[in-house]
Parts: sequence; structure tokens; C-alpha cells
Amino acid sequence: MISITVTALVFGVIFLAELPDKTALAGLVLGTRYRASYVFAGVAAAFLLHVVLAVAAGSVLTLLPQQIVHAITGVLFLGGAAMLLLQKGEDEEEIKKPADQSFWKVAGTGFMLILVAEFGDLTQIMTANLAARYDDPISVGLGATLGLWAVAGLGIVGGKALMKRVPLRLITQIAALLMLGLGVWSLYEAVAG
Repeated sequence: MISITVTALVFGVIFLAELPDKTALAGLVLGTRYRASYVFAGVAAAFLLHVVLAVAAGSVLTLLPQQIVHAITGVLFLGGAAMLLLQKGEDEEEIKKPADQSFWKVAGTGFMLILVAEFGDLTQIMTANLAARYDDPISVGLGATLGLWAVAGLGIVGGKALMKRVPLRLITQIAALLMLGLGVWSLYEAVAG
């Protein structure tokens, strides 16, 4: 059974953490050069693969004693918050335009870009942490996938307009604050439990 609460929490955390990420900017660049639906198909498939891998890794962590899982996830969340607060703005990477504008070429370009760029990325690590924390792989996977897809869609279709209205630094600070709260809570549970 899917927990709406866990799905919504994971969606929010992953959405906010992914917004300032370079892959959101890469999706924006691809979306300005190619048919948006083709780009989204490739990007969405790559994100889905990353979430499946992250949830599987997080599910393995649930085999450990709860106090150890809480301590590990707490430290990793605090590290993620620090990474968000300390990162400097990243420039858009140059993305080569394929000569062929077919669905498979464009979707393949988006898929490969995200597959490589997101491997071991902060949101993938966060997804694994959340899967370990909540021991609800379906709800965590659904929330993470929807959060990543939402950012990809925003980046591909309307990223420029969003970034003009909401400062990227504010989005980053909100994501860091959420991660800090989750980290402190996890460490508290590790000590209290």
C-alpha cells in the first residue's frame, strides 16, 4: 500500500534538491533545442532507472539495526545539506545537437546525459537514504520519481521563467533546510532509540 505522506515528503525533498542541480539546467538546454516530449521521454526513463537503483540500495540498508540506519541516514542528510549550502552556481554545459532529430536520437541523448550525470548524485543518495529511513520502497520510489520528473518537466518546458521569478539560492536553502531537519531527526532517533 502506498503512503501518501511518505510519497509527498519524498517528492518535496527530491524536487527541491534537484531544482538547483546541473541536470535540471541540462534538461532546460535540451528542451530549448529539441522537441520537449522527446527530451522528456529520455530524461524520465533515466531518472526512473536511477530511482530503482537508489531504492534497491536503500532497501539493503534496512537489513541493518534501526539505530545504525538512523545514524547513517542522519549523517548523510547532514552531508547533503552541507553540499547544497556550499555549492557554487554551475554553468550550463554545452550539449551537442544530434544531426538526427528523430525520437530515438533525441530521447537517447536525454537518457544518456541524465544517466551519466546523475549517477551517484545527491538526489540518488537522498533517495537511498529515504528508502532506508521509511522502509517503504514503493512510496519512496514513487515520490522520488515524480519529484525528478516534475523538475525535468519544469526544466524542459519552463525553467527559464521559474528561475527569473524564484531565486535559485532560495530554492537551494529550502532544500538544505529540509535535509538538515531530516538529518537532525534521524540522529535524534539513533540516539534516543
